[in-house]
Amino acid sequence: MRKVPELSLRQYKSGDHAARAAFSRALSEGLRDYGFVVLIDHEVSRDLLDAAYALAAAIFAQPDAVKRRYAGGLRGYTPPGVEHAKDNPIPDLKEFWQIGHETNAADSAFWAPNVWPEHPAAFRATFQALFAVLNETGCLLLEALAPTLDLEPGHFEPLVRHGDSVLRVLHYPPIDSRADPNAVRSAAHEDINLLTILVAATGAGLELLDRDNTWLPIVTDSNALIVDSGDMMARLTNNVIPATTHRVVNAAAHASRYSMPFFMHPTPDTSLAALPSCIGAGAKHPPITAGAFLNERLEAIGLKG
Repeated sequence: MRKVPELSLRQYKSGDHAARAAFSRALSEGLRDYGFVVLIDHEVSRDLLDAAYALAAAIFAQPDAVKRRYAGGLRGYTPPGVEHAKDNPIPDLKEFWQIGHETNAADSAFWAPNVWPEHPAAFRATFQALFAVLNETGCLLLEALAPTLDLEPGHFEPLVRHGDSVLRVLHYPPIDSRADPNAVRSAAHEDINLLTILVAATGAGLELLDRDNTWLPIVTDSNALIVDSGDMMARLTNNVIPATTHRVVNAAAHASRYSMPFFMHPTPDTSLAALPSCIGAGAKHPPITAGAFLNERLEAIGLKG
């Protein structure tokens, strides 16, 4: 059975030129072949992950009426029954809390102040810290990827450092017997953004659609990060780095599952036109800005009217 490749971020951060170049090649090859890689030796501490998961359980255990006080926008709480996969009208079986940059250097229609709950008290500080370290990790990964696309290592930095990235704190509740029998925790989809950095979830269920059209479970250590490439990366690279379809199936349906994907977005005026190194025989997608593309997709999945 094929297995998503595992890479050590320490090799890139602390290695010599040859080690860093090898990491860049392995990252590019993993994303081109699978659409996913597993990242170990990163800088998200076990203590921070444990604290974040404890707070995720606490926030979603609050009464529905309390949670809904923080709903209604792209930041804060989104209740079950709202988001669905593109071209799939059946809502996913999940609720989530979204967090963005506290301040945004870009004049973005998608930026809004973060919405912080009154309780638990440590929620804000903990998730600000997690957002910061995942944003830094994403910047490093794009720096490593840039030379494989014939770009300077610093090419992505000004586009993503204060882009429209969001950290989503996800809860997949135990599945009620009254739920739509066709509903799943997260229906098959591709991510919208450049890269997603997923803190390994508290339960099984994540699968990618492999190149032979079979579903491949992604199984890794609970302290690892799972990285995948999204639709913006596919457009930018003319599908050289594809956006891979994935889903979360209803494994261990009697238990809650928590997950924390960080969706790395550039600034809204970033062009997604195919890079010269990837254009080949011609562009496969019409040019569009990241902001216009994001707006289209948010409407398609039910998060924006």
